[in-house]
Amino acid sequence: MTEITAAAETTERTLGIMLVSSSAAVFGLTGVLTKSIHADPLTITCWRGFVGSILISLYVLWRRHRAGNREPLRLGWRGWLLAVEGALASIAFISAFKFTFVANVAVIYATSPFIAALLAWMLVREPFRLQTMVAAAVSLCGVAIMVWSGFSTGNLFGDGLALLMTAGSALYMIMVRAFRDTPAVWAGAVSAFLLFILGWFVTDPLAVSPRDAVLLATFGASFALASILWTEGSRLIPAPESGLLGSAEVPFAILFAFLFLAEIPPVASMVGGAVVLCAVFAHAGRDWLKARSRQGSSNISKKNDTVTEPSTD
Repeated sequence: MTEITAAAETTERTLGIMLVSSSAAVFGLTGVLTKSIHADPLTITCWRGFVGSILISLYVLWRRHRAGNREPLRLGWRGWLLAVEGALASIAFISAFKFTFVANVAVIYATSPFIAALLAWMLVREPFRLQTMVAAAVSLCGVAIMVWSGFSTGNLFGDGLALLMTAGSALYMIMVRAFRDTPAVWAGAVSAFLLFILGWFVTDPLAVSPRDAVLLATFGASFALASILWTEGSRLIPAPESGLLGSAEVPFAILFAFLFLAEIPPVASMVGGAVVLCAVFAHAGRDWLKARSRQGSSNISKKNDTVTEPSTD
């Protein structure tokens, strides 16, 4: 029975790794798709929100049906706050790609866990680990190098939007943790639909070329797919492992920008990006190793308890 349980756990973990890794790869296409579409950022967020909200809503309803309709759909003021904040961060996210390099946006966004830790300490006095403090300081140096390069390359506005988006995403993380009784995925679907409504009234979403229309639909579908893959995968593996694998979104984004856009950022951006990535992966890797060590100790303890258990015969 123990062997069967262990095999099932291994299968689940493998599936979780595959799903979260696939999610990171799909999320990595965001910059390429944004730059490939000729429409303005608000039109892009409008159609991304429209297609994404439909697909994510179908996913939420499917999960709710599987759970016997026990999962709530009522957002309340907390859910609506999540939706609005997420929508604003998304606008800054898409706009940033239009004004700076994909690598800059991806690397700056990778610092969001550190900013979230800092904001959590400032707002709710959540403990700020020394390991996180060191990694945050190192990554901040890397971001400073990248932003400084923006003065000479003319990408300062885009880097600023990326910083604003990252701060918004960090705040979103804190709110999700604080509002544990709020259906976060459903709030994400509502957030995407709010973007569609905003874009419809502010811009002209129908004034797009057939080529852009196909890319916009693909963008919305990829956003929904990445969100669903991450949600399902993160249920099957520990949070530190999920965070480490999710960090792979950054190298994926840089690789795709090089392959599909032939985009090579300036040397300063690459140096700053390398500094940030070292901090992110070192921090996430340390958490993962600690979690693995605790899991190994727990398994050994359980095995010893089983061996020493007296016979009832």
